[in-house]
Formats: sequence, structure tokens, C-alpha cells
Amino acid sequence: MEYVERVQRRAYDAAVRAHGGYDRWVRERERGDVPGWVMITVMTAGLVVALGLIARPLLESVFTNAVNSVTGP
Repeated sequence: MEYVERVQRRAYDAAVRAHGGYDRWVRERERGDVPGWVMITVMTAGLVVALGLIARPLLESVFTNAVNSVTGP
């Protein structure tokens, strides 16, 4: 069992050295797809603005009707 663990450790160390160090390897792996996330964020913001433009007149009329239907003493 010890032999297998030593071989695995040597292979892991070699892979880390090939990537230029563990820190660099982790940073590159966790970086992700930045342009994809930017595109998703921009598209989501666009959808929110579009829905807001479409829904605003309807929401205003619903609010106005609700306020007008309230009767006071």
C-alpha cells in the first residue's frame, strides 16, 4: 500500500510542477468562463428592463384601481 501512495504522490507532484505550481493551477481552474458570466449578467439585466417597460403601465393601472376602490370614513 505504501508503494501505491508514493507513486500517486509523485504523479500528483509532477502534475503540479507541470502546471507551474499548485496556486497557479487552482487559480486557472477556478477562473471559470468569465465572458460567459458577463453575457448571462447582461442578458438578465436586459430582460429585467424589458419586463419593467412592459409591465409598468399595467402595474400602475392596478395600483390606481386599488387606491381608488378604497373608501374612507
